[in-house]
Amino acid sequence: MSHRITQAIRIRADQTPEKEHSTPLFLTSSFCYEDAEEMRAVFADEKEGNIYSRFSNPSVQEFTDRLAALEGAETGFATASGMSSIVATFLTFLKKGDHLLTCNAIFGSTHTVITKYLPKYGIEYTYVNTDTSTWEAQIKPNTKMIFLETPTNPGLDIVDLSAAGAIAKKHNLLFNVDNCFATPIGQTPIDFGADLVVHSATKWIDGQGRVLGGAVLGRKELIKDVYLFCRSTGPSLSPFNAWVLSRSLETLDVRMERHSSNALYLAQSLENHPAIASLKYPFLPSHPQHTIAKKQMKNGGGIFCFELKGGLEAGRKFLDGLQMLSLTANLGDTRSIASHPASTTHAKLTDEERAAVGITPGLIRISVGLEHKDDILSDVVQAL
Repeated sequence: MSHRITQAIRIRADQTPEKEHSTPLFLTSSFCYEDAEEMRAVFADEKEGNIYSRFSNPSVQEFTDRLAALEGAETGFATASGMSSIVATFLTFLKKGDHLLTCNAIFGSTHTVITKYLPKYGIEYTYVNTDTSTWEAQIKPNTKMIFLETPTNPGLDIVDLSAAGAIAKKHNLLFNVDNCFATPIGQTPIDFGADLVVHSATKWIDGQGRVLGGAVLGRKELIKDVYLFCRSTGPSLSPFNAWVLSRSLETLDVRMERHSSNALYLAQSLENHPAIASLKYPFLPSHPQHTIAKKQMKNGGGIFCFELKGGLEAGRKFLDGLQMLSLTANLGDTRSIASHPASTTHAKLTDEERAAVGITPGLIRISVGLEHKDDILSDVVQAL
């Protein structure tokens, strides 16, 4: 199995004596042993084996192995949510006195963790913008990690992964990338120098808005440290959620093909609409970082955003006028979703912080689903 897509479908937990074709769900909190010696050896790490589902579980391991194959990572560890995967990387590798260099265009909850909680543990941070040419000047002697997401949420800015990876390597820094928006179908940050890749599997990986999940992928020695941290602190992924997510990975490639083609069609159709002041989608030539996007992404993803003429009030009227699209803060669903980041996902940021990353009062984010592209477009146009 040489191709990553095939591995994501064919990697599976060991078949049981029942010879099932589809992997069963291992819904158990603990595991049994043949005798006292085997139990001792497993607990002593002298023999491989499951102990407790907070540590490991066959359903969770199958999901992790499939996702690691897609990302081109040596291994990974799955967590209860995307945020728990991000926090795990911060608290595993950063300590009191360390400094984090982070892009300022990040998810609202990640911003809260970095600005409110990391300083409580003596971890410093510096925000930089998406232009990597300014980053080296902000590196300090105690800088230990670079963190970013690309495309960014919700402004869809593109950060140059090759340039960021080169900076991290030059200064011997851990390079940590949130790959939620692009998914490993759209881009593989490890190929551009990333040491760690984090995911909210809740989004495109699940793809139907059903379960929460997260993951950290990377080299074995790094993931071992993440595992030891999570084994003790407990952000474990439910075996049921892992089983659902593992099934979802089997269709991720074909789903993202439709999501991205639908999104490109809508972005092209709406770019010059008179009610829209500006529109961004990575694979539109008008996107400021279009060249970088084409270099590092295999498709433009399933998200586009636009700024309405009329600001906040125009945004409210647009959302209230939608008839088919869902109003929810989630994304990456089979069903198309419209959201207003300034009042929802990024409401905890100050006006100045939102302005710095392009989250204006009239910004609308559309997560493009799998409905027929003309039905999605028709609903957006009538609401406009």
